[in-house]
Amino acid sequence: MTPLAVLLAEQRRRQRSMLARAAGYAALVSAASVLLLGLSGWFITAAAIAGLAGPIVVQGFNYMLPSAAIRLLAIVRTGARYGERLASHEAAFGALARIRPALFRAIAAAPVSRALGFSTGEATARIVQDVGVIETRFAMASAPWGLAAAAVAGACLAVLGGCAAALAVLACLGVLLLVADRLARGLEEPGRAVQRAAGALKDELAAHAAAAAELRCYDLEGWAAARIGARSDVLGEAVATQTAALGWFELAQAVAIALAAGAVTVLAREHGAAIVALGALAAAMTIDGAAPLVRRIAQRGAVREAEARLGGLLEQEAPPVSRGSASVRPSIRLAQSDSPLAPGTRVHLSGRSGAGKTRLVETLLGLRAADRGQIWLDDYDLADLAPADRRDLFAWAPQDAALLSGTVRDNLLLGCADADDTALWDALHDAALDDHVRALPHGLDSWIGENGARLSGGERRRLALARAYLRPAPWLVLDEPSEGLDRATEEVILARLTARLAMTRQGLLLVSHRPALAALCERVVVLDTNAAHQRDVRQPLSVSIPIAAETVAQ
Repeated sequence: MTPLAVLLAEQRRRQRSMLARAAGYAALVSAASVLLLGLSGWFITAAAIAGLAGPIVVQGFNYMLPSAAIRLLAIVRTGARYGERLASHEAAFGALARIRPALFRAIAAAPVSRALGFSTGEATARIVQDVGVIETRFAMASAPWGLAAAAVAGACLAVLGGCAAALAVLACLGVLLLVADRLARGLEEPGRAVQRAAGALKDELAAHAAAAAELRCYDLEGWAAARIGARSDVLGEAVATQTAALGWFELAQAVAIALAAGAVTVLAREHGAAIVALGALAAAMTIDGAAPLVRRIAQRGAVREAEARLGGLLEQEAPPVSRGSASVRPSIRLAQSDSPLAPGTRVHLSGRSGAGKTRLVETLLGLRAADRGQIWLDDYDLADLAPADRRDLFAWAPQDAALLSGTVRDNLLLGCADADDTALWDALHDAALDDHVRALPHGLDSWIGENGARLSGGERRRLALARAYLRPAPWLVLDEPSEGLDRATEEVILARLTARLAMTRQGLLLVSHRPALAALCERVVVLDTNAAHQRDVRQPLSVSIPIAAETVAQ
């Protein structure tokens, strides 16, 4: 079984009681609907015949019992339908409450080879749109039980007009399901196309929404609108094709209803008008009871495409080797360096733009794929190690840090979920942001908007720096931490960073073009891909991190 199939099967087991309840209610709805319509047809026809026969027959006609039964069946059908919807949707929502987090974890922990090409829009499409199809599948899980109950109830009423009438109803039902299955084969590709087109449109929208300011600045709104419009047209065409194909399902069911009712009318004519009416209407409602299952069959293509797209998120790779506890103070060895970078060493990663400084950092952190034989941690090739084992060694403030759409506290706690307010304020102080946060209406609990929209660029950078300070890792990795800041703020950050490193005894890997920050470092490692400067890159990059017993100072 695929990982997605295993996940869905597990959720079906978890929701077994609710799914069983939904199936029971669905069966009750279908049976009550068939009995209600059949009995209503018999009652109306019999009452009309009694009325035509004269007052004496009318006086002898017992209309109280049938009318009471009709009212009871109507109440049962309404209540059961409400119960079926509650139970089926509770099962679906309960399953999705576990499926969506599992898929989000899969996206967040996707292998680097896939994660780098995975856009925000694509992630949204899969988590929302594709999972929505799975939700519908769960909600319609009771359809076969409803159909079975409708078939039994319909056959029981139709047999009052003869066995041939009952067999005709069941035959029409079987033919409808066969036709629906054949039509579904032709609808699979349109269903898949709709899923793909909707995902592409969401991806396009997300990409241009993220660049809204640039598009407005360069007067490219029309160009972006045209691209989005083109995606929308593709989706519209796919939906139109799918809708046209779905029309055949509706036609097939309408024809089946007409044939079943007509067959019963002909075959039961010798049993009187009241029985004919009962059988014909029961036959029509029996075929109508197949509607949920027919719709489920019609969605088969969309479901398979959604499952394929979601299944790709859960593909399992060979489990990486774990190097054990990362709560150590490791030393680092680079091939460009003659001696190890001892714990607590401050290292300036230098080089021209494009030399690979940020790429080296991201590779160490597991954010980029490591080429085998290029980087080593301890005696392990970096390509074989779990990213989590590497990330435990580093507290990182990237050059373009992303912030949560939440509060200052929400963003800081990403660095250390257990940090108390004192630790949060200390980190903000060292990032020269504490005064600004204290001035906000709600302090640490102030809302900063989508990706920190309510903060300036420098404030966002300093908030990311404070977040890195909170992570209890042996190495602090800063990528252009003072970019865009004025000299006075930079000097404050530099002084406080110096004091913080002395207190925590963390090592520092610094990427910066600012001389003041570079002067903080004791060692320089130059990265240069220019052929005239091969001294530092002649050998493959190699990092060795021996395990030490000393833990990080908190």
